[in-house]
Amino acid sequence: ISINVMGVFLHYASDAQKYYTLKYRSGLITEGFFARCRNTNYLGEILIYSGFVMLAQHWLPFLILAAFIAGIFIPNMLKKDKSLSRYPEFADYKANSGLLLPQLFLATTSSANDPDLAQKTR
Repeated sequence: ISINVMGVFLHYASDAQKYYTLKYRSGLITEGFFARCRNTNYLGEILIYSGFVMLAQHWLPFLILAAFIAGIFIPNMLKKDKSLSRYPEFADYKANSGLLLPQLFLATTSSANDPDLAQKTR
């Protein structure tokens, strides 16, 4: 049940953040739920389905979910990345965030693109 609840929270809260952020400011969203994970809403949805799959206690739902993730979710995430690559800041954002799982222990800025940071590290 806790996996399902966490999934519902991530899915709907990240969708709400995306909706309200884009309502007032267009562009790439790189803060909040999307700071370290580019597809928090997909992660939440996968957690929701995983909760149901575990309740079934049979191997077939696991297989179906894996096929669904590989056949539908991953290709959609890659299409979204391709679309977001039109933003100049996307390369840094991609380097500092995970496609599906959050990247927690990375620097937040690339020194190659930040002259002040590059100067401080010399």
